[in-house]
Amino acid sequence: MLEEIRIRGLGVIDDAVLDLAPGLTVVTGETGAGKTMIVQGLGLLTGGRADYALVSAAAGRASVEARLVVAADSPLVKRVHELDGELDDDVILMGRTLTAESRSRAQLAGRSVPASVLAEITENVIAVHGQSEAQRLRRPAMQRDALDRFAGSAVAEPLAHYARVYARLAKARARLAEITGRARERAQEAELLRLGLAEVERVAPLSGEDVALTAELSRLEHAETLSQVARSAHGALVSDPESGDDTPGAVDLAGAARRIVAGDASLDPELAELANRLAEVVALLADVAADLASYGAGVESDPARLASAQARRAELTTLARAHGTDVDGVLAWAETAGRRLLELDADGDQSGALTAECAELTAELAGLAERISAARSAAAERFGAAVAAELAGLAMPRAKVLAVVGQRDDPAGLSVGGRTVAYGPSGVDDVELRLVPHPGAPARPVEKGASGGELSRVMLAIEVVLAAADAGATMVFDEVDAGVGGRAAVEIGRRLARLARTHQVICITHLPQVAAFADQHLVVHKASDGSVTRSGVVALDGPARVRELSRMLAGQEESTLARGHAEELLAAAAADKAELARS
Repeated sequence: MLEEIRIRGLGVIDDAVLDLAPGLTVVTGETGAGKTMIVQGLGLLTGGRADYALVSAAAGRASVEARLVVAADSPLVKRVHELDGELDDDVILMGRTLTAESRSRAQLAGRSVPASVLAEITENVIAVHGQSEAQRLRRPAMQRDALDRFAGSAVAEPLAHYARVYARLAKARARLAEITGRARERAQEAELLRLGLAEVERVAPLSGEDVALTAELSRLEHAETLSQVARSAHGALVSDPESGDDTPGAVDLAGAARRIVAGDASLDPELAELANRLAEVVALLADVAADLASYGAGVESDPARLASAQARRAELTTLARAHGTDVDGVLAWAETAGRRLLELDADGDQSGALTAECAELTAELAGLAERISAARSAAAERFGAAVAAELAGLAMPRAKVLAVVGQRDDPAGLSVGGRTVAYGPSGVDDVELRLVPHPGAPARPVEKGASGGELSRVMLAIEVVLAAADAGATMVFDEVDAGVGGRAAVEIGRRLARLARTHQVICITHLPQVAAFADQHLVVHKASDGSVTRSGVVALDGPARVRELSRMLAGQEESTLARGHAEELLAAAAADKAELARS
Protein backbone atom coordinates (compact mmCIF):
# COMPACT_ATOMS: atom_id res chain seq x y z
CA MET A 1 0.00 0.00 0.00
CA LEU A 2 1.22 3.48 -0.82
CA GLU A 3 1.49 5.57 2.33
CA GLU A 4 2.78 8.80 0.88
CA ILE A 5 3.66 10.32 -2.47
CA ARG A 6 5.65 13.52 -2.87
CA ILE A 7 5.90 15.28 -6.23
CA ARG A 8 8.20 18.21 -6.95
CA GLY A 9 8.71 20.19 -10.15
CA LEU A 10 6.56 17.92 -12.33
CA GLY A 11 4.48 19.95 -14.77
CA VAL A 12 2.60 22.62 -12.84
CA ILE A 13 3.03 20.85 -9.49
CA ASP A 14 5.63 22.75 -7.51
CA ASP A 15 5.66 20.67 -4.31
CA ALA A 16 2.76 18.43 -3.35
CA VAL A 17 2.48 15.71 -0.73
CA LEU A 18 -0.27 13.09 -0.93
CA ASP A 19 -0.84 11.38 2.41
CA LEU A 20 -2.69 8.25 1.40
CA ALA A 21 -4.80 5.82 3.37
CA PRO A 22 -6.47 2.47 2.73
CA GLY A 23 -9.78 2.50 0.91
CA LEU A 24 -10.89 4.85 -1.86
CA THR A 25 -9.00 8.10 -2.36
CA VAL A 26 -10.37 10.48 -4.98
CA VAL A 27 -8.43 13.37 -6.44
CA THR A 28 -10.31 16.29 -7.94
CA GLY A 29 -9.51 19.81 -9.03
CA GLU A 30 -10.17 22.38 -11.68
CA THR A 31 -9.17 21.80 -15.28
CA GLY A 32 -5.47 22.43 -15.74
CA ALA A 33 -4.72 22.16 -12.04
CA GLY A 34 -2.37 19.25 -12.63
CA LYS A 35 -4.37 16.18 -11.60
CA THR A 36 -2.84 14.21 -14.45
CA MET A 37 0.63 14.94 -13.04
CA ILE A 38 -0.21 12.62 -10.16
CA VAL A 39 -0.77 9.77 -12.63
CA GLN A 40 2.38 10.79 -14.50
CA GLY A 41 4.31 10.67 -11.25
CA LEU A 42 2.96 7.22 -10.43
CA GLY A 43 3.91 6.13 -13.92
CA LEU A 44 7.50 7.20 -13.23
CA LEU A 45 7.49 5.33 -9.92
CA THR A 46 6.39 2.16 -11.70
CA GLY A 47 9.31 2.36 -14.13
CA GLY A 48 7.46 4.15 -16.91
CA ARG A 49 9.16 6.00 -19.71
CA ALA A 50 10.48 9.41 -18.70
CA ASP A 51 8.97 12.43 -20.45
CA TYR A 52 11.50 15.19 -19.84
CA ALA A 53 9.11 17.81 -21.22
CA LEU A 54 7.22 17.46 -17.92
CA VAL A 55 10.15 18.90 -15.95
CA SER A 56 9.23 22.32 -14.65
CA ALA A 57 11.30 24.97 -16.40
CA ALA A 58 11.48 26.98 -13.19
CA ALA A 59 12.75 24.05 -11.11
CA GLY A 60 14.95 22.41 -13.75
CA ARG A 61 14.41 19.13 -11.94
CA ALA A 62 11.42 16.92 -11.20
CA SER A 63 11.18 14.21 -8.57
CA VAL A 64 8.63 11.72 -7.35
CA GLU A 65 9.11 9.96 -4.03
CA ALA A 66 6.90 7.41 -2.31
CA ARG A 67 6.62 5.26 0.79
CA LEU A 68 5.39 1.75 0.00
CA VAL A 69 4.23 -0.27 3.00
CA VAL A 70 4.76 -4.03 2.65
CA ALA A 71 4.19 -7.03 4.88
CA ALA A 72 7.23 -8.42 6.69
CA ASP A 73 6.87 -11.72 4.82
CA SER A 74 6.37 -10.11 1.41
CA PRO A 75 8.61 -11.38 -1.43
CA LEU A 76 9.45 -7.72 -2.04
CA VAL A 77 11.36 -7.62 1.25
CA LYS A 78 13.61 -10.44 0.07
CA ARG A 79 14.10 -8.73 -3.30
CA VAL A 80 15.06 -5.44 -1.65
CA HIS A 81 17.62 -7.26 0.51
CA GLU A 82 19.04 -8.90 -2.64
CA LEU A 83 19.59 -5.40 -3.98
CA ASP A 84 21.41 -4.44 -0.75
CA GLY A 85 18.59 -2.05 0.09
CA GLU A 86 17.34 -1.16 3.57
CA LEU A 87 13.73 -1.04 4.74
CA ASP A 88 12.39 1.52 7.16
CA ASP A 89 10.00 -0.44 9.43
CA ASP A 90 8.42 -2.45 6.61
CA VAL A 91 8.42 0.62 4.38
CA ILE A 92 10.19 0.70 1.03
CA LEU A 93 11.35 4.19 0.06
CA MET A 94 11.40 4.67 -3.69
CA GLY A 95 11.87 7.59 -6.04
CA ARG A 96 12.57 8.84 -9.52
CA THR A 97 14.31 12.07 -10.55
CA LEU A 98 14.32 13.77 -13.96
CA THR A 99 16.43 16.72 -15.02
CA ALA A 100 15.97 19.28 -17.75
CA GLU A 101 19.15 17.84 -19.31
CA SER A 102 17.21 14.61 -20.08
CA ARG A 103 18.75 12.56 -17.31
CA SER A 104 16.87 10.10 -15.16
CA ARG A 105 17.76 8.43 -11.87
CA ALA A 106 15.79 5.85 -9.92
CA GLN A 107 16.24 4.98 -6.25
CA LEU A 108 14.96 2.09 -4.17
CA ALA A 109 15.51 1.55 -0.45
CA GLY A 110 18.52 3.87 -0.41
CA ARG A 111 20.16 2.42 -3.53
CA SER A 112 20.41 3.73 -7.07
CA VAL A 113 18.78 1.23 -9.41
CA PRO A 114 17.68 1.04 -13.06
CA ALA A 115 14.10 2.12 -13.75
CA SER A 116 13.39 -1.49 -14.72
CA VAL A 117 13.89 -2.50 -11.08
CA LEU A 118 11.17 -0.06 -10.02
CA ALA A 119 8.93 -1.70 -12.61
CA GLU A 120 9.79 -5.13 -11.21
CA ILE A 121 9.08 -4.10 -7.61
CA THR A 122 5.77 -2.39 -8.37
CA GLU A 123 4.51 -4.79 -11.05
CA ASN A 124 2.15 -6.68 -8.78
CA VAL A 125 1.43 -3.97 -6.20
CA ILE A 126 0.58 -0.85 -8.23
CA ALA A 127 -1.66 -0.90 -11.29
CA VAL A 128 -2.31 2.35 -13.17
CA HIS A 129 -5.46 2.49 -15.31
CA GLY A 130 -5.97 5.59 -17.37
CA GLN A 131 -7.54 6.35 -20.71
CA SER A 132 -4.41 4.96 -22.34
CA GLU A 133 -4.58 1.89 -20.11
CA ALA A 134 -8.19 1.30 -21.12
CA GLN A 135 -6.98 1.30 -24.70
CA ARG A 136 -4.83 -1.68 -23.78
CA LEU A 137 -8.07 -3.64 -23.58
CA ARG A 138 -8.10 -3.44 -27.36
CA ARG A 139 -5.04 -5.71 -27.47
CA PRO A 140 -5.80 -9.43 -27.86
CA ALA A 141 -2.97 -10.34 -25.49
CA MET A 142 -4.55 -8.34 -22.66
CA GLN A 143 -7.94 -9.89 -23.33
CA ARG A 144 -6.40 -13.34 -23.08
CA ASP A 145 -4.53 -12.36 -19.90
CA ALA A 146 -7.77 -11.13 -18.32
CA LEU A 147 -9.49 -14.45 -19.05
CA ASP A 148 -6.48 -16.37 -17.71
CA ARG A 149 -6.54 -14.37 -14.46
CA PHE A 150 -10.24 -15.11 -14.08
CA ALA A 151 -9.72 -18.82 -14.76
CA GLY A 152 -7.09 -18.98 -11.99
CA SER A 153 -5.10 -22.14 -11.35
CA ALA A 154 -7.09 -24.13 -13.91
CA VAL A 155 -5.14 -22.21 -16.56
CA ALA A 156 -2.15 -20.94 -14.59
CA GLU A 157 -0.77 -24.36 -13.65
CA PRO A 158 -0.83 -26.03 -17.09
CA LEU A 159 0.24 -22.74 -18.67
CA ALA A 160 3.35 -22.61 -16.47
CA HIS A 161 4.15 -26.21 -17.48
CA TYR A 162 3.43 -25.32 -21.11
CA ALA A 163 5.87 -22.39 -20.93
CA ARG A 164 8.66 -24.67 -19.68
CA VAL A 165 8.03 -27.28 -22.39
CA TYR A 166 7.75 -24.52 -25.02
CA ALA A 167 11.18 -23.19 -24.00
CA ARG A 168 12.71 -26.69 -24.11
CA LEU A 169 11.21 -27.33 -27.54
CA ALA A 170 12.49 -24.00 -28.88
CA LYS A 171 15.99 -24.82 -27.61
CA ALA A 172 15.94 -28.36 -29.07
CA ARG A 173 14.70 -27.08 -32.43
CA ALA A 174 17.34 -24.38 -32.54
CA ARG A 175 20.04 -26.97 -31.88
CA LEU A 176 18.59 -29.31 -34.50
CA ALA A 177 18.40 -26.48 -37.03
CA GLU A 178 22.01 -25.61 -36.30
CA ILE A 179 23.14 -29.21 -36.80
CA THR A 180 21.03 -29.68 -39.93
CA GLY A 181 21.99 -26.33 -41.42
CA ARG A 182 25.70 -27.06 -40.97
CA ALA A 183 25.48 -30.68 -42.16
CA ARG A 184 27.34 -29.99 -45.41
CA GLU A 185 30.03 -27.95 -43.69
CA ARG A 186 30.43 -30.64 -41.04
CA ALA A 187 30.69 -33.36 -43.72
CA GLN A 188 33.41 -31.40 -45.51
CA GLU A 189 35.26 -30.81 -42.25
CA ALA A 190 34.99 -34.48 -41.31
CA GLU A 191 36.31 -35.58 -44.73
CA LEU A 192 39.34 -33.30 -44.44
CA LEU A 193 40.01 -34.59 -40.94
CA ARG A 194 39.77 -38.20 -42.11
CA LEU A 195 42.21 -37.56 -44.98
CA GLY A 196 44.66 -35.85 -42.65
CA LEU A 197 44.42 -38.58 -40.02
CA ALA A 198 44.84 -41.29 -42.70
CA GLU A 199 48.06 -39.64 -43.88
CA VAL A 200 49.36 -39.39 -40.32
CA GLU A 201 48.47 -43.02 -39.75
CA ARG A 202 50.26 -44.05 -42.99
CA VAL A 203 53.44 -42.19 -42.11
CA ALA A 204 53.17 -43.19 -38.42
CA PRO A 205 55.61 -40.61 -37.04
CA LEU A 206 57.15 -41.06 -33.61
CA SER A 207 57.64 -38.30 -31.09
CA GLY A 208 61.08 -36.68 -31.64
CA GLU A 209 61.73 -38.83 -34.70
CA ASP A 210 62.55 -35.88 -36.91
CA VAL A 211 65.27 -34.67 -34.53
CA ALA A 212 66.87 -38.14 -34.25
CA LEU A 213 66.66 -38.65 -38.02
CA THR A 214 68.42 -35.37 -38.70
CA ALA A 215 71.32 -36.44 -36.49
CA GLU A 216 71.53 -39.88 -38.16
CA LEU A 217 71.52 -38.35 -41.65
CA SER A 218 74.35 -36.02 -40.73
CA ARG A 219 76.41 -39.06 -39.59
CA LEU A 220 75.59 -41.10 -42.71
CA GLU A 221 76.28 -38.24 -45.10
CA HIS A 222 79.72 -37.53 -43.52
CA ALA A 223 80.82 -41.10 -42.64
CA GLU A 224 84.32 -40.88 -44.27
CA THR A 225 85.08 -37.56 -42.63
CA LEU A 226 83.96 -38.75 -39.21
CA SER A 227 85.99 -41.99 -39.49
CA GLN A 228 89.12 -40.10 -40.52
CA VAL A 229 88.74 -37.62 -37.66
CA ALA A 230 88.39 -40.48 -35.15
CA ARG A 231 91.54 -42.25 -36.47
CA SER A 232 93.58 -39.05 -36.44
CA ALA A 233 92.49 -38.19 -32.92
CA HIS A 234 93.27 -41.77 -31.78
CA GLY A 235 96.75 -41.52 -33.31
CA ALA A 236 97.37 -38.28 -31.42
CA LEU A 237 96.58 -40.04 -28.15
CA VAL A 238 98.26 -43.42 -28.67
CA SER A 239 101.41 -44.26 -30.76
CA ASP A 240 101.06 -47.01 -33.34
CA PRO A 241 104.48 -48.72 -33.96
CA GLU A 242 102.88 -51.19 -36.40
CA SER A 243 102.10 -48.33 -38.74
CA GLY A 244 105.80 -47.31 -38.74
CA ASP A 245 105.11 -44.15 -36.69
CA ASP A 246 106.76 -44.46 -33.30
CA THR A 247 106.00 -40.84 -32.28
CA PRO A 248 104.71 -41.03 -28.70
CA GLY A 249 101.09 -40.03 -28.20
CA ALA A 250 99.41 -38.08 -25.41
CA VAL A 251 98.79 -41.29 -23.41
CA ASP A 252 102.47 -42.26 -23.70
CA LEU A 253 103.71 -38.83 -22.69
CA ALA A 254 101.28 -38.59 -19.76
CA GLY A 255 102.33 -42.10 -18.66
CA ALA A 256 105.97 -41.11 -18.77
CA ALA A 257 105.29 -37.99 -16.71
CA ARG A 258 103.38 -40.08 -14.16
CA ARG A 259 106.29 -42.52 -13.83
CA ILE A 260 108.83 -39.73 -13.34
CA VAL A 261 106.80 -38.09 -10.61
CA ALA A 262 105.81 -41.38 -8.95
CA GLY A 263 109.54 -42.36 -8.51
CA ASP A 264 110.06 -39.68 -5.88
CA ALA A 265 106.47 -39.16 -4.72
CA SER A 266 107.28 -40.60 -1.30
CA LEU A 267 109.50 -37.62 -0.57
CA ASP A 268 106.61 -35.14 -0.48
CA PRO A 269 102.85 -35.69 -0.02
CA GLU A 270 102.11 -32.83 -2.40
CA LEU A 271 104.16 -34.50 -5.14
CA ALA A 272 102.35 -37.74 -4.40
CA GLU A 273 99.05 -35.97 -4.97
CA LEU A 274 100.27 -34.75 -8.35
CA ALA A 275 101.32 -38.30 -9.22
CA ASN A 276 97.78 -39.49 -8.46
CA ARG A 277 96.30 -36.83 -10.65
CA LEU A 278 98.61 -37.80 -13.52
CA ALA A 279 97.45 -41.39 -13.09
CA GLU A 280 93.84 -40.18 -13.50
CA VAL A 281 94.78 -38.24 -16.63
CA VAL A 282 96.45 -41.32 -18.12
CA ALA A 283 93.37 -43.45 -17.39
CA LEU A 284 90.99 -40.82 -18.86
CA LEU A 285 93.07 -40.38 -22.01
CA ALA A 286 93.24 -44.14 -22.42
CA ASP A 287 89.44 -44.39 -22.15
CA VAL A 288 88.97 -41.62 -24.73
CA ALA A 289 91.45 -43.30 -27.07
CA ALA A 290 89.55 -46.59 -26.76
CA ASP A 291 86.19 -44.81 -27.46
CA LEU A 292 87.68 -43.08 -30.51
CA ALA A 293 88.91 -46.40 -31.82
CA SER A 294 85.49 -47.95 -31.26
CA TYR A 295 83.69 -44.94 -32.84
CA GLY A 296 85.97 -44.95 -35.88
CA ALA A 297 85.43 -48.67 -36.39
CA GLY A 298 81.65 -48.20 -36.10
CA VAL A 299 81.27 -45.37 -38.62
CA GLU A 300 80.58 -46.99 -41.92
CA SER A 301 79.29 -45.67 -45.18
CA ASP A 302 75.82 -47.21 -45.79
CA PRO A 303 74.26 -45.90 -49.04
CA ALA A 304 71.10 -48.00 -48.60
CA ARG A 305 70.45 -46.70 -45.10
CA LEU A 306 71.26 -43.17 -46.24
CA ALA A 307 68.65 -43.36 -49.01
CA SER A 308 66.07 -44.83 -46.64
CA ALA A 309 66.68 -42.12 -44.02
CA GLN A 310 66.46 -39.38 -46.62
CA ALA A 311 63.13 -40.76 -47.89
CA ARG A 312 61.80 -40.95 -44.33
CA ARG A 313 62.86 -37.38 -43.64
CA ALA A 314 61.08 -36.23 -46.80
CA GLU A 315 57.85 -37.89 -45.61
CA LEU A 316 58.09 -36.31 -42.18
CA THR A 317 58.91 -32.91 -43.66
CA THR A 318 55.89 -33.04 -46.00
CA LEU A 319 53.61 -34.03 -43.11
CA ALA A 320 54.99 -31.29 -40.85
CA ARG A 321 54.62 -28.64 -43.57
CA ALA A 322 50.99 -29.64 -44.12
CA HIS A 323 50.24 -28.67 -40.54
CA GLY A 324 52.74 -25.85 -40.20
CA THR A 325 54.70 -27.44 -37.37
CA ASP A 326 57.12 -30.25 -36.46
CA VAL A 327 56.50 -33.97 -35.88
CA ASP A 328 55.41 -33.45 -32.26
CA GLY A 329 52.97 -30.77 -33.47
CA VAL A 330 51.61 -33.21 -36.06
CA LEU A 331 50.96 -35.78 -33.34
CA ALA A 332 49.20 -33.13 -31.21
CA TRP A 333 47.04 -32.13 -34.20
CA ALA A 334 46.15 -35.78 -34.81
CA GLU A 335 44.95 -36.14 -31.22
CA THR A 336 42.79 -32.98 -31.45
CA ALA A 337 41.50 -33.95 -34.89
CA GLY A 338 40.49 -37.37 -33.61
CA ARG A 339 38.40 -35.80 -30.83
CA ARG A 340 36.82 -33.34 -33.25
CA LEU A 341 35.95 -36.16 -35.66
CA LEU A 342 34.22 -38.00 -32.83
CA GLU A 343 32.21 -34.83 -32.08
CA LEU A 344 31.19 -34.46 -35.71
CA ASP A 345 30.15 -38.10 -35.89
CA ALA A 346 28.25 -37.65 -32.62
CA ASP A 347 26.39 -34.68 -34.13
CA GLY A 348 24.94 -37.02 -36.70
CA ASP A 349 23.77 -39.31 -33.91
CA GLN A 350 22.54 -36.29 -31.94
CA SER A 351 20.47 -35.17 -34.90
CA GLY A 352 18.37 -38.30 -34.64
CA ALA A 353 18.07 -37.93 -30.86
CA LEU A 354 17.05 -34.28 -31.19
CA THR A 355 14.45 -35.13 -33.82
CA ALA A 356 12.96 -37.69 -31.48
CA GLU A 357 13.09 -35.22 -28.57
CA CYS A 358 11.34 -32.53 -30.63
CA ALA A 359 8.59 -34.97 -31.58
CA GLU A 360 8.15 -35.96 -27.93
CA LEU A 361 8.08 -32.35 -26.71
CA THR A 362 5.68 -31.33 -29.49
CA ALA A 363 3.27 -34.07 -28.44
CA GLU A 364 3.54 -33.00 -24.79
CA LEU A 365 3.01 -29.37 -25.78
CA ALA A 366 -0.07 -30.27 -27.80
CA GLY A 367 -1.54 -32.10 -24.81
CA LEU A 368 -0.93 -29.13 -22.51
CA ALA A 369 -2.30 -26.70 -25.10
CA GLU A 370 -5.49 -28.76 -25.36
CA ARG A 371 -5.83 -28.75 -21.59
CA ILE A 372 -5.29 -24.97 -21.41
CA SER A 373 -7.75 -24.38 -24.23
CA ALA A 374 -10.39 -26.48 -22.47
CA ALA A 375 -9.87 -24.55 -19.22
CA ARG A 376 -10.14 -21.21 -21.03
CA SER A 377 -13.29 -22.28 -22.84
CA ALA A 378 -14.83 -23.44 -19.55
CA ALA A 379 -14.02 -20.09 -17.89
CA ALA A 380 -15.02 -17.93 -20.88
CA GLU A 381 -18.79 -18.19 -20.37
CA ARG A 382 -18.55 -17.50 -16.64
CA PHE A 383 -16.19 -14.58 -17.27
CA GLY A 384 -18.47 -12.99 -19.85
CA ALA A 385 -21.47 -13.39 -17.55
CA ALA A 386 -19.62 -11.86 -14.58
CA VAL A 387 -18.46 -8.84 -16.60
CA ALA A 388 -21.96 -8.37 -18.05
CA ALA A 389 -23.39 -8.43 -14.54
CA GLU A 390 -21.10 -5.58 -13.57
CA LEU A 391 -21.94 -3.64 -16.73
CA ALA A 392 -25.62 -3.88 -15.81
CA GLY A 393 -24.92 -1.50 -12.96
CA LEU A 394 -22.85 0.84 -15.13
CA ALA A 395 -25.70 2.16 -17.31
CA MET A 396 -25.29 -0.75 -19.70
CA PRO A 397 -28.08 -2.95 -18.24
CA ARG A 398 -28.68 -5.07 -21.32
CA ALA A 399 -25.11 -5.34 -22.54
CA LYS A 400 -23.43 -8.68 -22.92
CA VAL A 401 -19.77 -9.53 -23.08
CA LEU A 402 -18.65 -12.67 -24.85
CA ALA A 403 -15.21 -14.14 -24.33
CA VAL A 404 -14.59 -16.09 -27.52
CA VAL A 405 -11.80 -18.67 -27.48
CA GLY A 406 -10.64 -19.73 -30.94
CA GLN A 407 -7.66 -21.03 -32.87
CA ARG A 408 -6.11 -20.37 -36.27
CA ASP A 409 -5.21 -23.16 -38.68
CA ASP A 410 -1.51 -23.45 -39.39
CA PRO A 411 0.10 -26.40 -41.23
CA ALA A 412 3.24 -25.90 -39.13
CA GLY A 413 1.33 -25.76 -35.85
CA LEU A 414 0.25 -28.19 -33.15
CA SER A 415 -2.26 -30.97 -33.60
CA VAL A 416 -5.03 -30.12 -31.14
CA GLY A 417 -8.56 -31.49 -31.23
CA GLY A 418 -8.19 -32.91 -34.71
CA ARG A 419 -6.87 -29.62 -36.13
CA THR A 420 -3.39 -28.31 -36.81
CA VAL A 421 -3.37 -24.83 -35.29
CA ALA A 422 -0.96 -21.98 -34.71
CA TYR A 423 0.69 -21.79 -31.31
CA GLY A 424 2.93 -19.52 -29.30
CA PRO A 425 4.28 -18.96 -25.79
CA SER A 426 0.75 -18.64 -24.36
CA GLY A 427 -0.81 -21.63 -26.07
CA VAL A 428 -2.93 -22.09 -29.19
CA ASP A 429 -5.82 -19.80 -28.30
CA ASP A 430 -6.83 -16.42 -29.59
CA VAL A 431 -9.12 -14.81 -27.01
CA GLU A 432 -11.40 -12.04 -28.20
CA LEU A 433 -13.79 -10.05 -26.02
CA ARG A 434 -16.92 -9.09 -27.92
CA LEU A 435 -19.49 -6.57 -26.80
CA VAL A 436 -23.20 -6.73 -27.47
CA PRO A 437 -24.30 -3.25 -26.26
CA HIS A 438 -28.03 -4.04 -26.47
CA PRO A 439 -30.31 -6.87 -27.64
CA GLY A 440 -30.40 -7.20 -31.39
CA ALA A 441 -27.00 -5.61 -31.89
CA PRO A 442 -24.26 -7.80 -33.38
CA ALA A 443 -21.44 -8.99 -31.17
CA ARG A 444 -18.43 -6.93 -32.14
CA PRO A 445 -14.87 -6.96 -30.81
CA VAL A 446 -14.54 -4.41 -28.00
CA GLU A 447 -11.77 -2.64 -29.91
CA LYS A 448 -14.26 -1.93 -32.70
CA GLY A 449 -17.67 -1.90 -31.07
CA ALA A 450 -17.07 0.09 -27.87
CA SER A 451 -16.87 3.85 -27.53
CA GLY A 452 -14.29 5.44 -25.25
CA GLY A 453 -16.76 5.62 -22.36
CA GLU A 454 -18.00 2.08 -22.92
CA LEU A 455 -14.42 0.82 -23.10
CA SER A 456 -13.67 2.47 -19.76
CA ARG A 457 -16.70 0.85 -18.18
CA VAL A 458 -15.83 -2.57 -19.61
CA MET A 459 -12.31 -2.10 -18.21
CA LEU A 460 -13.68 -1.20 -14.79
CA ALA A 461 -16.13 -4.13 -14.86
CA ILE A 462 -13.24 -6.50 -15.66
CA GLU A 463 -11.16 -5.06 -12.82
CA VAL A 464 -14.03 -5.55 -10.37
CA VAL A 465 -14.49 -9.14 -11.53
CA LEU A 466 -10.75 -9.81 -11.22
CA ALA A 467 -10.37 -7.96 -7.92
CA ALA A 468 -10.06 -11.12 -5.83
CA ALA A 469 -7.01 -12.18 -7.81
CA ASP A 470 -4.83 -9.31 -6.61
CA ALA A 471 -6.28 -8.23 -3.27
CA GLY A 472 -4.11 -5.71 -1.47
CA ALA A 473 -2.73 -4.04 -4.58
CA THR A 474 -2.88 -0.31 -5.18
CA MET A 475 -5.09 0.50 -8.17
CA VAL A 476 -5.00 3.91 -9.80
CA PHE A 477 -7.80 5.06 -12.13
CA ASP A 478 -7.28 8.19 -14.19
CA GLU A 479 -10.70 9.49 -15.29
CA VAL A 480 -11.99 5.97 -15.89
CA ASP A 481 -15.41 7.64 -15.69
CA ALA A 482 -14.80 9.76 -18.80
CA GLY A 483 -17.75 9.79 -21.17
CA VAL A 484 -20.33 8.79 -18.56
CA GLY A 485 -22.61 10.61 -16.17
CA GLY A 486 -25.82 10.39 -14.19
CA ARG A 487 -26.72 6.99 -12.84
CA ALA A 488 -23.72 5.35 -14.54
CA ALA A 489 -21.39 7.68 -12.65
CA VAL A 490 -23.00 6.65 -9.35
CA GLU A 491 -22.51 3.00 -10.23
CA ILE A 492 -18.87 3.62 -11.09
CA GLY A 493 -18.42 5.20 -7.69
CA ARG A 494 -20.14 2.25 -6.03
CA ARG A 495 -17.88 -0.24 -7.80
CA LEU A 496 -14.77 1.70 -6.95
CA ALA A 497 -15.92 1.64 -3.34
CA ARG A 498 -16.37 -2.13 -3.61
CA LEU A 499 -12.85 -2.47 -5.01
CA ALA A 500 -11.59 -0.36 -2.13
CA ARG A 501 -12.71 -3.01 0.35
CA THR A 502 -9.85 -5.27 -0.83
CA HIS A 503 -7.55 -2.75 -2.51
CA GLN A 504 -6.13 0.68 -2.07
CA VAL A 505 -7.88 2.62 -4.83
CA ILE A 506 -6.83 6.06 -6.07
CA CYS A 507 -9.21 7.66 -8.57
CA ILE A 508 -8.75 10.93 -10.40
CA THR A 509 -12.20 12.09 -11.41
CA HIS A 510 -14.23 15.06 -12.53
CA LEU A 511 -17.58 13.52 -11.51
CA PRO A 512 -19.08 14.45 -8.12
CA GLN A 513 -21.09 11.21 -8.12
CA VAL A 514 -17.80 9.29 -7.99
CA ALA A 515 -16.05 11.66 -5.59
CA ALA A 516 -18.90 11.26 -3.07
CA PHE A 517 -17.85 7.65 -2.43
CA ALA A 518 -14.34 8.61 -1.30
CA ASP A 519 -12.89 7.54 2.01
CA GLN A 520 -10.37 10.30 1.49
CA HIS A 521 -10.82 13.32 -0.78
CA LEU A 522 -7.79 15.22 -2.10
CA VAL A 523 -8.05 18.32 -4.23
CA VAL A 524 -5.37 19.71 -6.51
CA HIS A 525 -5.48 23.50 -6.33
CA LYS A 526 -3.55 25.93 -8.45
CA ALA A 527 -2.27 29.44 -7.93
CA SER A 528 -0.78 31.91 -10.36
CA ASP A 529 1.26 35.06 -9.90
CA GLY A 530 0.54 36.14 -13.46
CA SER A 531 3.60 34.51 -15.00
CA VAL A 532 3.94 31.12 -13.31
CA THR A 533 1.18 28.70 -12.34
CA ARG A 534 1.82 26.28 -9.47
CA SER A 535 -0.25 23.51 -7.98
CA GLY A 536 -0.45 21.74 -4.64
CA VAL A 537 -2.60 19.10 -2.99
CA VAL A 538 -4.75 19.41 0.15
CA ALA A 539 -6.98 16.91 1.96
CA LEU A 540 -10.58 17.97 2.45
CA ASP A 541 -12.64 17.61 5.60
CA GLY A 542 -16.46 17.45 5.77
CA PRO A 543 -17.43 21.06 4.97
CA ALA A 544 -14.60 21.41 2.49
CA ARG A 545 -15.81 18.27 0.69
CA VAL A 546 -19.29 19.77 0.37
CA ARG A 547 -17.80 22.95 -1.13
CA GLU A 548 -15.68 20.94 -3.62
CA LEU A 549 -18.62 18.78 -4.68
CA SER A 550 -20.68 21.96 -5.09
CA ARG A 551 -18.01 23.36 -7.38
CA MET A 552 -17.98 20.13 -9.37
CA LEU A 553 -21.79 20.14 -9.63
CA ALA A 554 -22.50 23.75 -10.43
CA GLY A 555 -19.18 25.55 -10.67
CA GLN A 556 -20.18 27.54 -7.58
CA GLU A 557 -18.94 26.53 -4.15
CA GLU A 558 -21.47 28.64 -2.23
CA SER A 559 -24.57 27.78 -4.27
CA THR A 560 -27.26 26.71 -1.80
CA LEU A 561 -28.83 24.39 -4.35
CA ALA A 562 -25.49 22.85 -5.25
CA ARG A 563 -24.56 22.44 -1.58
CA GLY A 564 -27.83 20.66 -0.93
CA HIS A 565 -27.23 18.33 -3.86
CA ALA A 566 -23.66 17.71 -2.68
CA GLU A 567 -24.85 16.78 0.79
CA GLU A 568 -27.43 14.41 -0.73
CA LEU A 569 -24.69 12.74 -2.79
CA LEU A 570 -22.52 12.28 0.28
CA ALA A 571 -25.39 10.89 2.33
CA ALA A 572 -26.42 8.47 -0.42
CA ALA A 573 -22.82 7.33 -0.91
CA ALA A 574 -22.38 6.80 2.83
CA ALA A 575 -25.55 4.67 2.92
CA ASP A 576 -24.36 2.60 -0.03
CA LYS A 577 -20.94 2.06 1.58
CA ALA A 578 -22.57 1.01 4.83
CA GLU A 579 -24.68 -1.52 2.94
CA LEU A 580 -21.55 -2.79 1.18
CA ALA A 581 -19.84 -3.22 4.54
CA ARG A 582 -22.74 -5.29 5.84
CA SER A 583 -22.91 -7.52 2.75
